[in-house]
Amino acid sequence: MNTTDRTPADLLRSALAADPARPLVTFYDDATGERVELSVATFANWVAKTANLLQGELSAEPGDRVALLLPAHWQTAVWLLACSSVGVIAEVGGDPATADVVVSGPDTLDAARACSGERIALALRPLGGRFPQAPAGFADYAVEVPSQGDRFVAYAPVDPEDAALVVAGREFSGAEVVERARTDASGLGLTGPGSRLLSGLGYDTWEGLTAGLYGPLASGGSVVLCRHLERLGEDALAKRIESERVTSVSR
Repeated sequence: MNTTDRTPADLLRSALAADPARPLVTFYDDATGERVELSVATFANWVAKTANLLQGELSAEPGDRVALLLPAHWQTAVWLLACSSVGVIAEVGGDPATADVVVSGPDTLDAARACSGERIALALRPLGGRFPQAPAGFADYAVEVPSQGDRFVAYAPVDPEDAALVVAGREFSGAEVVERARTDASGLGLTGPGSRLLSGLGYDTWEGLTAGLYGPLASGGSVVLCRHLERLGEDALAKRIESERVTSVSR
């Protein structure tokens, strides 16, 4: 990766320039049987559309706080990188009452209604499907995002030293996220292109975020992100590790 990258969004741009066709995020939900594989290019396209939604439709600005009430999921990874692209602070599991925008999964809608700002709901259905009917008081992400532009340009430059992420009560700047992810990568078994980490960790801790997104992105590797991994037996897990060419595991 380019050593001048200072934010997670920078890391994604470098990955796109280096090898847009390689896998970046492969997602499994072992409660539903869903499997989705996103190349760097496909993931970056989702990030661009989401960043345009955030900056344009939701009027989010650098320094605004976005509460992400979402599990470890490929769409959560998209939102984290979209927040970095715009320069807003992604608060994983943050307090909706103090947030400018809340982004909620289907299980946290009641809590998300405490947000007095913009509210987005994700159905988290296979293939990014929409709600049968949008929850009252929320815009459906799957309805809003497809029409957004495929290229994103921030209205204002993003300062790498500004707050970018809050998780488990700790705040990180964009530069700190990148630096820590690079430092963590080798300990996670991420040694560069071709490294493939299977993570069953949640996104509610730094350890889960660095294994499930930032470490693979910073190292040029990829992640097999597994939700509800506890439902998978050891034999089935071993088969997944083999079929997905996994080189290291965090669970």
